Amino acid sequence: MAKSLLIISRQAPWSGPSAREALDIALAGGAFDLPLGMLFLDDGVFQLGTGQQPDAVQQKNLGANLQALPMFGVEDLFACAHSLARRGLDSTALDLPVAVLDDAALSALIARYDQVVTL
Repeated sequence: MAKSLLIISRQAPWSGPSAREALDIALAGGAFDLPLGMLFLDDGVFQLGTGQQPDAVQQKNLGANLQALPMFGVEDLFACAHSLARRGLDSTALDLPVAVLDDAALSALIARYDQVVTL
């Protein structure tokens, strides 16, 4: 049986390659039917916001790739409630349906996975 993997994406989509790398790992793992989930934490929650304008900072848009996650079997998507609130993001107005978790639920989520990768 394959080990489960949680990918924690902590970087904003425009702050460097980490957000794209986390997404690439998730899509590759999903393509190979690995049991995995993805958690958006800290500035990583900015990836979920609507109205992104990546061209303004000479970046590629991650939106289409994020929308592809469920098609690749990556359906366990989570966001930190505290991170969303601190950054003024409304959990009901995100581009991707995610389960919003409080701190206690985050600890339980991380403990549930065999391996955790943070980018």
